[in-house]
Amino acid sequence: MTKRLYVAIVGALVVSALAGGCGRSSSGTAAGENAAATTGKTAKDLVPEDVRKSGTLRVATSEGYPPMEMYKKGTQELTGVDPDLGAAIAAKLGLKFSITNAAFDGLIPGLQGGRWDIVMSSMSDTQERRAAVDFIDYFNAGGAIMVKKGNPEGIKTLDDLCGRTVVLAKGSSNLAIGEKQNEKCATKMKIMQSEDAPTGLLSIDSGRAVATIVDYPVAVMYAKDTGKYDVLPEQYEAGPWGIAVDKRKTALRDAVAKAMEELQADGGYTSVLDKYGVTANAVNGVLVNTQPWK
Repeated sequence: MTKRLYVAIVGALVVSALAGGCGRSSSGTAAGENAAATTGKTAKDLVPEDVRKSGTLRVATSEGYPPMEMYKKGTQELTGVDPDLGAAIAAKLGLKFSITNAAFDGLIPGLQGGRWDIVMSSMSDTQERRAAVDFIDYFNAGGAIMVKKGNPEGIKTLDDLCGRTVVLAKGSSNLAIGEKQNEKCATKMKIMQSEDAPTGLLSIDSGRAVATIVDYPVAVMYAKDTGKYDVLPEQYEAGPWGIAVDKRKTALRDAVAKAMEELQADGGYTSVLDKYGVTANAVNGVLVNTQPWK
């Protein structure tokens, strides 16, 4: 394979992966294909040699999505479901934990470029993204419509967004929900794209947009903390969020999956979700690309 052809293929995989959009089909990857090789081994046993030598699990996330990933008040210390669960996984692997904040649309390219080992950032497990990565699923959620407190525009469903100005986070699965709805609209909505959910809410505050779509647990927390928004009850395109691992690194994928299995067994997984009030979003069993790992 020529270098040019290799670069072209990798580039195509990245483009395909990013087309799926945050968070948020079955993959060609056989989730249970390495089950025999992992039987009787701990997560620590399964850590690939290159990661073991580094001594650190390098995790990337995109801050600004409470309760999933956020800064502790007044600090630059990352906390939330993803950082806490990432730290618990690193401990099971016998590794130090390092987490980096990065732009959401750069997470998968950075993963493929070797800047970090895994991505934990409320990322929807989609078929498009699986062209480049494998997912260990750990959360279930869908997008919900957020509007100004009191819902002055009387919005009830996605249909009511037609003909209106809506703000959606770039690169997110919620942007994909809005664009899909817009195809059905007789009078098209105007879609503004924000860097993230908090920036989008500023457009609602200023009256530039009447609504946004945000992952349900995140939307509920924003509404509760600020008292400025209403969250409509229906969840759209509900599905799994996953820990992303470069598709070429199946040994690391299986080590992380085993760590999840151990955390589910000893209560560590539930403890993290309980801490942030999102136990209802838990997954049952260990899933890789939505399929049972074993």
